[in-house]
Amino acid sequence: MHAYRTHNCAELRLADTGSEVKLSGWIHRKRDHGGVLFVDLRDHYGLTQIVARADSEPLRVLDGLRAESVVTIIGKVVSRGAEATNPNLATGEIEVHADEVIVQSSAQELPLPVAGEADYPEDIRLRYRYLDLRRERLHRNIVLRSQVISSIRRRMIDQGFTEFQTPILTASSPEGARDYLVPSRVHPGKFYALPQAPQMFKQLIMVAGFDRYFQIAPCFRDEDARADRSPGEFYQLDLEMSFVTQDDVFAALEPVLAGVFEEFAEGRKVTQAPFPRIPFRDSMLKYGSDKPDLRNPIEIADVTDHFKGSGFGLFARIVESGGVVRAIPAPATAEKSRKFFDDMNDWARSEGHAGLGYITQKNGELGGPIAKNHGEDATRKLIAELGLGPDDGIFFAAGKEAQAAKLAGAARTRTGEQLGLVDENEFRFCWIVDFPMFEYDEEAKKVDFSHNPFSMPQGELEALETKDPLDILAYQYDIVCNGVELSSGAIRNHRPDIMYKAFEIAGYSKEQVDTDFAGMINAFKYGAPPHGGSAPGIDRIVMLLAGEPNIREVVLFPMNQKAEDLMMNAPSEVTPKQLRELNIRIVEPQKS
Repeated sequence: MHAYRTHNCAELRLADTGSEVKLSGWIHRKRDHGGVLFVDLRDHYGLTQIVARADSEPLRVLDGLRAESVVTIIGKVVSRGAEATNPNLATGEIEVHADEVIVQSSAQELPLPVAGEADYPEDIRLRYRYLDLRRERLHRNIVLRSQVISSIRRRMIDQGFTEFQTPILTASSPEGARDYLVPSRVHPGKFYALPQAPQMFKQLIMVAGFDRYFQIAPCFRDEDARADRSPGEFYQLDLEMSFVTQDDVFAALEPVLAGVFEEFAEGRKVTQAPFPRIPFRDSMLKYGSDKPDLRNPIEIADVTDHFKGSGFGLFARIVESGGVVRAIPAPATAEKSRKFFDDMNDWARSEGHAGLGYITQKNGELGGPIAKNHGEDATRKLIAELGLGPDDGIFFAAGKEAQAAKLAGAARTRTGEQLGLVDENEFRFCWIVDFPMFEYDEEAKKVDFSHNPFSMPQGELEALETKDPLDILAYQYDIVCNGVELSSGAIRNHRPDIMYKAFEIAGYSKEQVDTDFAGMINAFKYGAPPHGGSAPGIDRIVMLLAGEPNIREVVLFPMNQKAEDLMMNAPSEVTPKQLRELNIRIVEPQKS
């Protein structure tokens, strides 16, 4: 017999009745039923009920152990009988009557319980992450993550992609987020950087003559945490393809994402390829976001023209000063009280906006100050243009275009949630395409790149030389699912002449480009194929599939929101000897 187990704790069935078995695992729960002790024994695979009979040595040993102690049980498989079967357990038809118990490791009193899913403070969960990971939901999420990565890898290889690994120690980049820097011992005063993404390397792989690359790539960015972003590090499905158009990239990625989501959707509906394509400007107008949740059926409309010279003076003045008015339908709200609309207005103000105007309807009867001042005929004309019914209300966001779009987008999301319009049993994908190549930086008072500086402008060199930079679109695209951006991607700018011109518009000299992007620009001078790619986030994919609101629930050992690893006590101070070896002196921050 094996030293620790003949079966795992999810394996035994009715057919094993009468067999002598050996199981090893953690004591999950104990229940004393009149001198007979029932123990749920848990391992990675599942649970088996152990029975220690009255006045037996196994009962004495098990009774003296705390939950989460590790034991090996030797005993006989017994049928529970129909009346005692647990249909929620894979091993629910049997139990093991213990003849011998071997204590492998006894547990101290636990800082958080493993059995059950009670909420615990985040600092406790992260400090004792190894205990948190024993809990069923989190354990299941991490297994799901492994399965998703395996599925992605298999699907990419089946499509003819080859997996390569790019460097972890590389050069700092002046573009993008803040780097994590690594001091060089052998080159005093110089630093490596951890890669924010394998962007340049994967493009150089195409220049090197490989055709379809991918990897499950670790990326490092010194950014603040968000619900859908880990501080420090994350993983992405990084891919790049040679001799492709935007359509070719979409055709390669769509079956991978749709296939993975269908595999783990557990009955939820998944968008089938080809995914809808929404131009950036349309997305900002209709959804107030470049990350639209298409499960929400509400569409925003521009109604600025309706308020030119309107009797509703506030909106009329906003329009006269160059602002816009956006309408957010609130369907079937006739039975909602005035408080529902006032609460939405209060919410908008709490988010830092001036407010959220509204019109109510009940059987076609208009309500609210906007309708009263705008006039009945003008209001009914607006309602007809929006295609609304007699019981549909409207919210309004007014102001400068960017400000109004932001409020309208947030109001669309909140209205959909408040009215229960979002289908939780669906994964809705779309591509956001035609991003602007450039934007105007109000702070720096100059034109800058709006998305990815290495993207090919639509119209190529001619567009850069003849068009207003703010009118130039790029072959840039995002893949979005349920309002979560999974990745950005682009057809790359592979020509040095176009790259120099694009960077010139953004204020870079030829010498700066040659210095800051030497590896890439030099490689392109020796013959670069047209190429493009994308990089969907693994953590976000798993977060969506697991139905988790926070990315930390699908990462093995995440940091907290302050980018601290409470379990390993990182970041930590280092010794003066280590600093001397690296020729580094600590400069304490000035006290305010």
